[in-house]
Amino acid sequence: MARGLILSSPTLTATTCLFASISKTPPKSFNLSFGLKLIHHHYHLIPSPCSFSVDSSPSQCSIDISKYTETFSRRMAMAGLKPHHRIALGVSGGPDSMALCVLTAGWKTAGADAVTSENGGFIDGLLAIIVDHGLRAESKEEANIVSHRVSKMGIRCEIACCDWPSGRPKQGQLQEAAREMRYQIFQEVCAQHRIGVLLIAQHADDQAELFILRLSRNSGVLGLAGMPFTSQIFPTYTQSYREVQANQGILLVRPLLEFSKEDMYKICQGGSENWVEDPTNQSPLYARNRIRMVLNNLSSSAFKFELQALISACRITRTYVDQIAYSLIRDAVVIKDHGYVVIDLQILCPLKVEDICLMKFLSLILQFVSQRQRQIRGSALKLLMDYIRTFPCKNSVTAAGCYLCPDPGSRGSRVLVCCCSNGCAFPLKIEYFESQSQGQQGCCVANELEKIIEAEKSYANHLVLDASDVHFLDVNPELVLTEAKRLNIIGESTYNSIFALQKQETAHFRSKTEVISDSASKHGVTPFSKSLQPGQFCYFMDRFILTWKLKNNIDNDKLSGLVDYEMDLGEETRSLCCTSCVAGNNKVPEVRHMIESDWLYLAELSKYPLSKNFPQYEVKSVNGTKQIMDRTSPCLHYASVSAKQALRLLKSIPVAARRSLPVLINQQGQLLSIPSVNFKHCPFLMVHMEFKPKIPLGGGHTHSYSKIVT
Repeated sequence: MARGLILSSPTLTATTCLFASISKTPPKSFNLSFGLKLIHHHYHLIPSPCSFSVDSSPSQCSIDISKYTETFSRRMAMAGLKPHHRIALGVSGGPDSMALCVLTAGWKTAGADAVTSENGGFIDGLLAIIVDHGLRAESKEEANIVSHRVSKMGIRCEIACCDWPSGRPKQGQLQEAAREMRYQIFQEVCAQHRIGVLLIAQHADDQAELFILRLSRNSGVLGLAGMPFTSQIFPTYTQSYREVQANQGILLVRPLLEFSKEDMYKICQGGSENWVEDPTNQSPLYARNRIRMVLNNLSSSAFKFELQALISACRITRTYVDQIAYSLIRDAVVIKDHGYVVIDLQILCPLKVEDICLMKFLSLILQFVSQRQRQIRGSALKLLMDYIRTFPCKNSVTAAGCYLCPDPGSRGSRVLVCCCSNGCAFPLKIEYFESQSQGQQGCCVANELEKIIEAEKSYANHLVLDASDVHFLDVNPELVLTEAKRLNIIGESTYNSIFALQKQETAHFRSKTEVISDSASKHGVTPFSKSLQPGQFCYFMDRFILTWKLKNNIDNDKLSGLVDYEMDLGEETRSLCCTSCVAGNNKVPEVRHMIESDWLYLAELSKYPLSKNFPQYEVKSVNGTKQIMDRTSPCLHYASVSAKQALRLLKSIPVAARRSLPVLINQQGQLLSIPSVNFKHCPFLMVHMEFKPKIPLGGGHTHSYSKIVT
């Protein structure tokens, strides 16, 4: 939440000059007063010496914002959005988000597709989400002030408060932690209100700051391209089965990327809207603040134009690389329902693919299989590049949480990519959630979002890249600036300014690397298996949905392999079966990865002769202990038949891919179920498993429209 004052006293020369030095905005347009806070709807004064706000008086604002509204409408159309769509806004109360409120409210209520207002005067299908981070005593009151302002614009508001269970974030990590919490809350509120689109007020100046920040971190051209115009974000945790089924995430749209910070002030003035400024944005403790202050001093039109031209060139390159990578995925990749991927090297022809495109291709594949959205860099990426370009493939390799090996029977012409669960530093991740049904409203949101994305894709298909506009494909990250100068995208002066700022921020970054590395390496140990209650749903490794329960009877189709053995499957037998292997005496099954001894156990169990001549049968369990089972036990008869059928299905799953599949075991380690091959030890046990990766291949929809901002 931006900190601020709401001011009403006449403009003072000293304070006007102070604000001008901070914001680089013409001072004559503002009424300022420091040290007092006026809450509009209560009209009482509160001392507030550390923060300030700006009052945009209608009598002083004669700015025509029609050019901004036209550009905004065009950007919304490019995103596939129409006024009737349900939309949320991320609002802090600063000039950027208040300008976004002005433009969105006007877009929603103007033109032939204008929407009507709800009861109470609020614009239909528009919600402002105000996050109270709770890091300062006055944050709650400030959130209420911003809510009051935005509500007067006809926008319904919801204030969401942050919960910091581990305490306040450390000072050096405050901005990053607040951002992560903010986006988590955005997703939660959007899900609660059945909203699939979130608008964020990031603009061209933010893009410039990010460019310098990433340049100082030695990012390549794809990272230097900055924030995409649209992208999808997915929840880090799941609350209900409905959310899993929808699996659409939230479409994040940045419609203000063509606008500058100065434009934000003008839009607020033109809309006669107040905003708050956050003095902490002047603290040199944070990298973005340092970069912002230097960029404000480099305010010549030539510098701004050339820097935005360089960012635009990077975005064009990223769009081209994305097109190639996704084309390769469509042609050369097969996704299997058991959670692994097969790459056809003959179709891929990796030796003919440009390095940067092949890197993007491999990153997308491995991020999908591992469900870890970290970028693959350095030695891991070089290892993968060398591996994928070796034809035919003969060896295996482990990288970025994945195991790559030749696909059995392909003679090295195909590569299998599966999640690395054994022998890797890859913790067991199980997430529990409620078993709510999807419901009609959830389906409507998913369908609407799908149509929006399709509309944007249709628009994007008309944008044809000219190969001559694609630069930096073969350029080392350290030489991007030099190449941009050679191509006359930037001049000597701009090059020197950017290089000096990069050098300064690189020094700051390296001085903190050791501290960050130490804190990042402290993690707890994850247990080998986790319990799962009956009827409870869990997300296993972010890719499989798993649940189980006990049935009162057995389906007829399940009895086909048992009818010849005169087995009593009445209620008394059910109680005996389930008490001995599943749920008796508070026994709760546990979930873990499949291991080699699981399929060896199936092979041994399948050898049971189903004879009634011998009273007992000895079987080794997964943990190696011997279990004596009564031959007349219905569980043993059923388990043997189920094991035979499961082994036939298991042969179709490569050994490497089996190790990432979930299995159910009891507390003694005995195997109860391998749902991927329909094995169950008990005829009354019902297990449901579904392959539903939390984040789709490619990380969801994303698009960067490449236009030089003038």
